[in-house]
Amino acid sequence: MEEFKKKSAVDMSEKEIVFSKSIKAGKRIYYLDVKKNRKDEMFIAITESKKVVSGEGDDSQVSFEKHKIFLYKEDFEKFMTGLTQAISFINDSQSNNEETVINQANEVDINTDHIISDEIKIDIDFE
Repeated sequence: MEEFKKKSAVDMSEKEIVFSKSIKAGKRIYYLDVKKNRKDEMFIAITESKKVVSGEGDDSQVSFEKHKIFLYKEDFEKFMTGLTQAISFINDSQSNNEETVINQANEVDINTDHIISDEIKIDIDFE
């Protein structure tokens, strides 16, 4: 009888998924599952699954760490706004950092060229 209950629970959890998308990213896989609750309302379950290897050689064991976030319809807009802002911040910060590094490298080149040209002028002035 308990086997039937366990199987029913598994069947119920599979039935509630109405859409699924997996995103592979290195050692992680992200699952975006659209599910229905008991009231037939849909929500998104975001799962991060990370492969973890413990031990070495023949003694190594593979397991998966899983973390879940449930995102409900009333929060979609706020979540998307926050996610978009966070992504924009990262992109802007990284491009600003890259520009700063490029500008600093150019300043070094300009200063070096300037020093080199000053040394040439000094050599010419001594003749």
